[in-house]
Amino acid sequence: MLVVLAELFVLILVLALPSSMGFDWNHLALTSFFVQWVVLVSAGCLCWIRPLILGAPLGYALAACYSIVLLVTLVFSLAAEWVIYPFDWNQFWPQLDTWHVSKNLLVALIITSLLLRYFYVQQQLRKQEQAELRSRLQALQARIHPHFLFNSMNSIASLIQISPEKAEQAVEDLAALLRACLDEVAAKVTLADELEICKQYLRIEKHRLGERLQVKWNLEGVPDSLPIPPLTLQPLLENAVYHGIQPLAEGGTISIEGHYDNQQLTISIHNPVDAAYIAKPKSGNQMAIQNIEARLQALYGKQASLSVQQQEKVFVTQLSYPCSTSDQADI
Repeated sequence: MLVVLAELFVLILVLALPSSMGFDWNHLALTSFFVQWVVLVSAGCLCWIRPLILGAPLGYALAACYSIVLLVTLVFSLAAEWVIYPFDWNQFWPQLDTWHVSKNLLVALIITSLLLRYFYVQQQLRKQEQAELRSRLQALQARIHPHFLFNSMNSIASLIQISPEKAEQAVEDLAALLRACLDEVAAKVTLADELEICKQYLRIEKHRLGERLQVKWNLEGVPDSLPIPPLTLQPLLENAVYHGIQPLAEGGTISIEGHYDNQQLTISIHNPVDAAYIAKPKSGNQMAIQNIEARLQALYGKQASLSVQQQEKVFVTQLSYPCSTSDQADI
C-alpha cells in the first residue's frame, strides 16, 4: 500500500510540473526512486520503534514520528544531492542546494501530518465501533427474557418440596447463567464455554417443561476451542423454547447441529413450531436475532450470516462465520 500511494504521489508531482517537451520519464524514475527509499525506510524505522512509543504520551509519539521521517528525508536528500551533483567534499556544503533540501523536508512534513491525521481518525473510528459493539453485547447480556426468569423461579419453587436435589441444581444453573450475563464483556469466548451456558439454560427449562422438551446435540468434528461471541447460542435456544416448544402441548425436540469446514463454522438450530403461533409478531424474537446478526457482522464482516426460515412445521435458525482455533489467542 505504501509503495502504491508513494508512486501515485510521485505521478501527481511530475504531472504538475510545467514541461514543454511532454511527460518527463527520467524525472518520474528519479523521483520515484528517491520517494520510495524515503517512504519504505521511514516505515521500517517507525515499525522498529513502535514498541518503544506504544505506551508513550501522544506528544512524544508524534515527536518521534516526525523526527524519524524528517531525519530519513534529510539523509536521502543529502545523498541524492551527492550522487546527482557530485562535488568535491570541501565544496559540497557551500554548493548545496538548501532550498531543494528544505522543500523535501517541508513536503515530508506535510505528508506525514496528513497520514498521522488519517491514522488518528481511523483509530477513533475503530474505538467507536468497538464501543458500539460492546454496547450491543451489554444490551444482549442484560436481556434475559422475563418469562424465562419468572418461570425458572417458579420451577425451582415447585421443585423444593418434590425434589430438593433438582431444585438445588436448577438454582446453580440459574446462578451460572446470570453470572455469564453480568460478567465483564469479552469480544469472544470459546465454543465450549458457550455450550456450557446453553446446557445450563436447557437444564433449567427441562425442569419446567419436563418430557415436553427434548434436546439433541450433533457437534462432532467441531473443535471446542473455536471462538464465538458470548451469549450467541443461548438467546437462539431461548427463542426455540419460548416460541417453539412451549406453545406445543406435546412439546418437541430441539436439534443443535454444527459443522466446521474450511475455517467456517456453521451451527443450525431446528425446533418444531406451531404455524398459527409463529405467525404472530414476536418483537423479542426479532430483537435477539437482529442483535446477534449485528455482532457477527461487526466481528467477522460480510462472511458472517444469520438466517431464519420455516420449513413446514420446523423452524431453522442457522449462523455461520469464519474462525480458526488460532483465534483463541484473541479471547
